Amino acid sequence: MATKKTDKQKTPAKKPKAAPKKVVKAAAPKGEQKPRHPRGRVTALHVSKEALAKSLAESLAKPDEDTGVIADRLRTASNSQLLRLQHVVETVKSKYGDRTKLIAKIGSTENKAKDKDFLAKLDGFSLPQLLDLAQSHEKRTRA
Repeated sequence: MATKKTDKQKTPAKKPKAAPKKVVKAAAPKGEQKPRHPRGRVTALHVSKEALAKSLAESLAKPDEDTGVIADRLRTASNSQLLRLQHVVETVKSKYGDRTKLIAKIGSTENKAKDKDFLAKLDGFSLPQLLDLAQSHEKRTRA
């Protein structure tokens, strides 16, 4: 049996048009837009990478080290490393004052303020390591 051929073509049902979507623009941030890339932040906060390295060298140097040598080493560091070191230096200066006071604080929280060997070992640590030790002791005493 053959099927009947029809001359009528079926037309698909028309869909109702959706209302146009409202475009919501993000509110423009008030104030100036600060750079997000490390190089942009370094040049915005300091004139150049060399200036930042020189200012950090004075704070990171131990009493027996030459700041010029440290500044030369810091010039080859990445911008993000320099910004991280700058954050460490600012935190140490605001919370503890300087490196020796930070070492004394760590010694007193460990109850080893009179242990000369322990304090000498702490003196060999870098400033970020010392800050990390001090912050971990603070968290431990709070818990």
